[in-house]
Amino acid sequence: MAIKVFLADDHEIVRHGIRLLLEEETDMKVIGEAGNGREAIDKTRDFCPDVVVMDIEMPGLNGIEAIEKIHENCDSCEVIILSMHSSSEYIMRALKSGAKGYILKESAGKELVLAIRSVTSNRRYLSRKITEKLIDTFIDLEPYISAEIISPLEKLSPREREILQLVVEGHSSAKIADIIFISKKTVETYRSRLMQKLEISNMPDLVKFAIRHGLTSLD
Repeated sequence: MAIKVFLADDHEIVRHGIRLLLEEETDMKVIGEAGNGREAIDKTRDFCPDVVVMDIEMPGLNGIEAIEKIHENCDSCEVIILSMHSSSEYIMRALKSGAKGYILKESAGKELVLAIRSVTSNRRYLSRKITEKLIDTFIDLEPYISAEIISPLEKLSPREREILQLVVEGHSSAKIADIIFISKKTVETYRSRLMQKLEISNMPDLVKFAIRHGLTSLD
């Protein structure tokens, strides 16, 4: 039986290229696509694929935040992150959220095929550069190592990170309330709380923080 693969990336040309690559493999079948994290969550609930290949930077809800919700909808589904980012913070956040693989877009291609086969055989798969990055990070287990690995985003709850992304993407409190089905007052409470936790008092700094830590690219 063919491995059912779902693609989530906000760039249609990237999804098209991956689809063409995987269509050459007789044991794989692309069963659906999404252009953002929320769409990926909704569609994987319906399709329940074997593997989701997903970018991190997507509008509305980024790939890392979507992983846990995808697993809630389909616990047998494995997630492979396909990203341009190779920092320890991105990698550790993705793996802690439940990603089974992490591949750099610069080295994608046949490596993605290997990754899909690996995660469906219950093995992790990391790009060689990712593996080297993690090894370099853990060689010296000194106090400063935690500063590189632990993201300031871990101060926030999943709901606070979700609202932070929507805020910096320019959505009003009323619009956010409609998107995630809570009251406008609750949105504003979350917004105030997350800014206090991050010790950020203005919108420009909040936007810079979100971009720097991979919550949004604002493309």
